[in-house]
Amino acid sequence: MFDSHDGRGIRRFAFGLALLSLTAVSVTAWILSNVRREQEIVARLIQHLPESDLQVAKELSGDLNLQSSLSFLLVLNIVATAIAFALVVRGYLSSERTLRDVRVLSADILASMDVGVITTDKNAVITSTNPSSRELIGLNGDGVGTRLSEIDPQHALLDEICEEITTYHQPIRDRDYCVHRNGHPSTLRAGCTMLHNRHDEQIGMVIHVRDVTEKTLMEERLRRMERYMGLGSLAAGLQHEIKNPLSALSLHIQLLCERLDQESDDAEVAELLDILNTEVRRINDVLDGFRNYASVAELGRVPVDVTFLVEKLIRLLRPQAEHQNVKLVVDLPSEMVGMIQADSARLEQVFLNLAINALAAMPDGGTLRFEIACENGEVKIAVSDTGTGIPAEIQDQVFDPYFTTRNEGTGMGLALCDKIIRQHDGSIDFQSNGQGTVFTVVLPVGTVEIRGEMAE
Repeated sequence: MFDSHDGRGIRRFAFGLALLSLTAVSVTAWILSNVRREQEIVARLIQHLPESDLQVAKELSGDLNLQSSLSFLLVLNIVATAIAFALVVRGYLSSERTLRDVRVLSADILASMDVGVITTDKNAVITSTNPSSRELIGLNGDGVGTRLSEIDPQHALLDEICEEITTYHQPIRDRDYCVHRNGHPSTLRAGCTMLHNRHDEQIGMVIHVRDVTEKTLMEERLRRMERYMGLGSLAAGLQHEIKNPLSALSLHIQLLCERLDQESDDAEVAELLDILNTEVRRINDVLDGFRNYASVAELGRVPVDVTFLVEKLIRLLRPQAEHQNVKLVVDLPSEMVGMIQADSARLEQVFLNLAINALAAMPDGGTLRFEIACENGEVKIAVSDTGTGIPAEIQDQVFDPYFTTRNEGTGMGLALCDKIIRQHDGSIDFQSNGQGTVFTVVLPVGTVEIRGEMAE
């Protein structure tokens, strides 16, 4: 990753520096040569001078010797200066190369991170981004020069935390928000810290964003499992403390009914006993639903043919649908549909519950449609009706235990559906308006494949 060569420019500079030093040495050598020649001339002249001029000639010769020594020292200084300058230049070039390598290393580290990193100036204008941040936020290009307030409105939280940190000067950590990416809901977690220069002056902000969808789902599953375990203990206690006395109560009510049939024709008493018997059965149903919801038993996973499962369900529903004048439609794709690893009985319970709810929403007739699709390694089963839909004010409660809008039932059906699908590592969601409701179940595909056909 790092370049160990100085490069062509550095070689040229070194060659020029060496040439300059060689020129300086050559000039100095030429000066010394001239001085030496002058000394020889003076020495020959001294030999022919009279005694009266010898003292002056010797002084002149001494000056020439001093000049020679000074010239030699000048050469040494030039060479030493050249060497020192070369060392300084080498150190500078080495530091610059190291800085360049550090920048490349930092860029590689940021590019390899799965956490999005965004830097901004004090006005919340983006100054740099890494690939993960561009993917998570959906920026066009590197986004440099774009204000945070101008990016996708789904990410408005980023601009808000920048304003907050500018106001309170405190780092912000772990702010979760939901977005839709590639047609699927995702949970992103953002934080922000202040960016300072070497003088400890604020020059901007550093924002980090990461996708915590899987982590959030795992935490939610753990919370659900903990709740199921707690409910399991409670259900066992209720089963023992309430259901056993209810069984005895139900038995004695039946005995009273039999005795009244033999000894009395009091219709009012018989009606009261029938009401008691009905309410006891209702309490039993509530306890059974609570026990099933709280159960954390392992799934009996086997390869399940979704097509066969839906067609079996259609045969089961057809008499009731014909009685209500409801048309049953199944849309299967022409391409291969993968089999899923699932508990067949529990999965059938889910789709039967969704179908029964759909039929209940269409007492005067309509269309009940099952649509199966396979994409991105997942099987999607949509159950839709043309009923009156689910009111917007209660849509957040449909998967809550014991929530129901009907007089009959315990309100545990959709809660059990949600639990069973999550146990299969899938998801269940719905959309509803005044023209009907669509429940969509998404499950992972196995490795065995079959071919679907159109059925109605």
